[in-house]
Amino acid sequence: MAKNIAVIGDSESIKGFSAIGLDIFPCDSFDEASHQLRNIADSDNYSVIYLTEEVFNHTEKERERYEERISPAIIPIPGVKGNKNTGTKRLSSFVEKAVGSDII
Repeated sequence: MAKNIAVIGDSESIKGFSAIGLDIFPCDSFDEASHQLRNIADSDNYSVIYLTEEVFNHTEKERERYEERISPAIIPIPGVKGNKNTGTKRLSSFVEKAVGSDII
């Protein structure tokens, strides 16, 4: 069975992703985003879940449930309010763990 890609965030930030075939889940609150994340990740229908950086930063508790799992990959993306460098910081921490120092 083919796995899909989901995008969770405010509607203004994610509406364009539906044009390229991704499943979008607009949320008006962080509680709603947390609920959506749990439902999508537990459904086993999605291999990748993109979260806007704002949602990513407010759903730490829910994301921790899926940290050790291979799928779904939960990846932060910038929203319409700008880039907060969440993805870069996260990548740097992974590299530091793997290499022993921050080489990025």
